[in-house]
Amino acid sequence: MTSRPIRILLAEDQSMVREALAALLGLEPDIEVRVQVARGDEVLAAARAHDVNVALLDIEMPGMTGIEAAAALHAELPALRIVILTTFGRPGYLRGAMEAGASAFLVKDAPAAQLAAAVRKVLQGERVIDPTLAAAALAEGANPLTDREREVLREAENGATNAEVAARLHLSQGTVRNYLSTAIQKLAARNRAEAVRTAREKGWL
Repeated sequence: MTSRPIRILLAEDQSMVREALAALLGLEPDIEVRVQVARGDEVLAAARAHDVNVALLDIEMPGMTGIEAAAALHAELPALRIVILTTFGRPGYLRGAMEAGASAFLVKDAPAAQLAAAVRKVLQGERVIDPTLAAAALAEGANPLTDREREVLREAENGATNAEVAARLHLSQGTVRNYLSTAIQKLAARNRAEAVRTAREKGWL
């Protein structure tokens, strides 16, 4: 009796990249790409509907990031294995992915055979992490920002005033100023724009 193929959910917002990955994985005799989605907020419903056992998630997607989608999958479908794919080797992304329940973290330009091997390994309970990204994450250290500081920086990223950020987060303007000031100091930035840019570059937002 033939064993069932590994059933993949592929989430990637760039259609050409998604279709190329699906085609390459489809060449593997034991792998079936069962469903493809282009948005992070479609991942959980697609995983429930299509009986998949591995989710391949891009990090930067509309609706919900790959890390947020991974956390939702891990909470609702803990047996599902999660592989995060990224173009951006940002150390904070790796930590965030592991904390969200991912079993593997790979760059998109890895050879197809390496990706297929990673899929098989995570189903066996192994973790697979790109060694270059792992070394960078260790060198960078942990994210120094608190959840609230990240939240305030994200709100301020698009040019919102302190008053607007305060209204959205139900905080006082003084509290918002304090969070921004602390975040700027922790990131050794000169202003909020530089703090946002630094946090983004490191994958801390």
